[in-house]
Amino acid sequence: MPDRSELPGDVVDWRPSANRAALLIHDMQNFFVNFFPEAQSPRTHLLDNVVRLRRRCAELGIPVWYTAQPGRMTAEQRGLLKDIWGPGMTSGPEDAAIVTVLSPGKDDRVLTKWRYSAFHGSALLEELAERERDQLIICGVYAHVGCLATATDAYANDIQPFLVSDAIADFTLEYHRLAISYASRLCAATPETDTVLADLSSTAT
Repeated sequence: MPDRSELPGDVVDWRPSANRAALLIHDMQNFFVNFFPEAQSPRTHLLDNVVRLRRRCAELGIPVWYTAQPGRMTAEQRGLLKDIWGPGMTSGPEDAAIVTVLSPGKDDRVLTKWRYSAFHGSALLEELAERERDQLIICGVYAHVGCLATATDAYANDIQPFLVSDAIADFTLEYHRLAISYASRLCAATPETDTVLADLSSTAT
């Protein structure tokens, strides 16, 4: 997990508001999280910070969405993903289930994830509009793949994205920094978890 001092500052001065924001927990399935060794960073920091974000959002009544890729996609469903990533995960809980510490609550919405961006082939944009939410707090994996693609799509749809710099993780530190560098310059705010939590609490009514 990179130190904040290693990362660039943001171009924008956006701050998340409890009355405007939604939380997106991106691809926190066993198949993806198990890439990271247990009991060490970035896995420990990732899980701790995503859990903190989800808990506080639930307390404040902030909508929470999850993404989860289906296991055993057909060749047609998998499309070009298979050319880069292979056949993907199995449909068993050892792969497809969301990690236990982040099991969705009864009021949370789980979106089927078909491509890098959470907006592709889903109702996320429409559901954000229905809930009158124009900010999206993004956490999960992987930083420079689906998290960044989702932030870019949010920005393109005039939804302010917050790519939480210490609540995402990636294959390497270099890729993590790449995601933050791109996002901070071109499409998103990149605050740390503590900053997001403080902003949400200060704007709660």
